[in-house]
Amino acid sequence: MPVTQRHVEIMDTTLRDGEQTSGVSFSPSEKLTIAQLLLTEVKVDRIEIASARVSEGEFAAVKAITKWAKTNGLLNKVEVLTFVDGDVSVEWMLKAGARVMNLLTKGSLNHLTHQLKKKPAEHFAEVAAVIALARKKGLECNVYLEDWSNGMRHSRDYVFQYLDFLQTVPVKRIMLPDTLGVLTPDEVREFVTEIVQRYPESHFDFHAHNDYDLGTANVLEGVKAGAHGIHLTINGMGERAGNASLASAIAVMNDFLPEVKTSVAETSLYTVSKLVETFSGFRIPVNKPIVGENVFTQTAGIHADGDKKNKLYFSDLMPERFGRTRKYALGKTSGKANIENNLQQLGIKLSDPDLKKVTQRIIELGDRKEVLTQADLPYIISDVLDSNRIEEKVTIENYVLTHSKNLNPSVTLKISVNGEVYEEHSQGDGQYDAFMNALKKVYKKLKKELPPLTDYAVRIPPGGKSDALCETIITWRLNNKEFKTRGLDSDQTVSAIKATQKMLNLI
Repeated sequence: MPVTQRHVEIMDTTLRDGEQTSGVSFSPSEKLTIAQLLLTEVKVDRIEIASARVSEGEFAAVKAITKWAKTNGLLNKVEVLTFVDGDVSVEWMLKAGARVMNLLTKGSLNHLTHQLKKKPAEHFAEVAAVIALARKKGLECNVYLEDWSNGMRHSRDYVFQYLDFLQTVPVKRIMLPDTLGVLTPDEVREFVTEIVQRYPESHFDFHAHNDYDLGTANVLEGVKAGAHGIHLTINGMGERAGNASLASAIAVMNDFLPEVKTSVAETSLYTVSKLVETFSGFRIPVNKPIVGENVFTQTAGIHADGDKKNKLYFSDLMPERFGRTRKYALGKTSGKANIENNLQQLGIKLSDPDLKKVTQRIIELGDRKEVLTQADLPYIISDVLDSNRIEEKVTIENYVLTHSKNLNPSVTLKISVNGEVYEEHSQGDGQYDAFMNALKKVYKKLKKELPPLTDYAVRIPPGGKSDALCETIITWRLNNKEFKTRGLDSDQTVSAIKATQKMLNLI
């Protein structure tokens, strides 16, 4: 029988709670861009975009977002955190053009007693007054029970007294935050179940923080327990250890809760993640589930072999779901199958002997901790196959390159030519120039002239990194004809020296 699905609302609070990440502050234009993307591409149900009364910049951002949202019929999806402060937050909301307020109130007796120093009846009366004023002004009201998790642990009678009171006022949603991220999944299931069953006519949101790295697990249990909405942030941004991550929570719900559905478009999650990473300067780990750079990259050769034979290392977390592709990393653990997968994606086929040589070269580079990408492969192949055709009679055994402030670069060179070893020292305008000057001294002893260099080009693979590969292509002139040699290394000077050694052997 088909499963009847219930819709779970997704409220993204990146622009409010997520912006409380230490050192993060979005500009009004950045907030507008993120808000537009969340509602139109990611398709979350609601967004919480700011706290009232914070700053002029915050006010400008809210005004820009509400103006756009109103024009596009989305104003009821835009929410702002407000406070129990008489008419101050309400008036701020009205001036900013917002229409949905998320009123921050006390969800534990500890907070109420020690922070507000008030009795429950006083707090409830002030909350009721703010809600009444907001409704009179045409605003929709949701209510946060701040520190609700500790309230359920230590002052449950107060929490239920408060929830009983909220049944008497015009509140659309009651929001249950694990403010300090202290709950275990078992507690989330117990607490949310009890509340949802006790107040079947009310809408409850669950808001998870990640202090024990339990944010996603707690979201799973909250939804299973009957929560009607979930609060999430892009990249898990938020205070301290952050909030439950949007991408992780959506993937978990889609794969493990067939009884629920959300409106979120999985294919947009990676795009919005990278945009927010750029705007915020908040760098996410490369192994962060769903959106991290490495999470769809196989490194071990045995995994690549299994994927090639029968997709043995695939799971339901297919990269295509999130607008991404599977990659096979190149390094010291790469096997032949791993490299073949990369070559196949590039449309390149090598003979077995050449494939073995390329594999060996990649392993050598990986041992030196080089970061290799698929884009590096054509360069490595070119270098390996180019080297294969050259008989090595000249070997650069060793060299020392020095570069000091206000001193000419210098090189000490040790080179073997037909079994004879020579050593020279020289200076130059640059390290490579110094190397060539030392080399000329050796060849002067041999009564031979070196071909002049006519062109020197350096390039890196597309998307290459500073610690990856650098290819130097040098053009030489010999007997009125030009020829090129290539060198490959992560160091530009070393790659030029390798290209030069190839030239010495060719001549």
